[in-house]
Amino acid sequence: MFNTIEIDRNNLTIMGVKFSNLKTLESTANAIGSNMFEGFKPTPKGVEIIRDYVIGKITLSELIKFAKDKSYA
Repeated sequence: MFNTIEIDRNNLTIMGVKFSNLKTLESTANAIGSNMFEGFKPTPKGVEIIRDYVIGKITLSELIKFAKDKSYA
C-alpha cells in the first residue's frame, strides 16, 4: 500500500517540519521516499532527524543510533 506525506514546497515544510531551502527539502523528501518503499513510516520527528543528517547537523553514527533506538517514532 502506498502512503503519502505532506510536502509544502511553498512554505518549505515536510509534515510541518521547516527547511531552510528547497534543495534540502527535496533531498530529504527523496531519502524519506526511498525508505518508505522499505517500510519506513515517517513521523515529524523522523523528518527532523533525516533533515539534520542531510544538512550535516548530525553524523551518520548518530543517525544510526537514532534508528536503532527508534527515536524517530
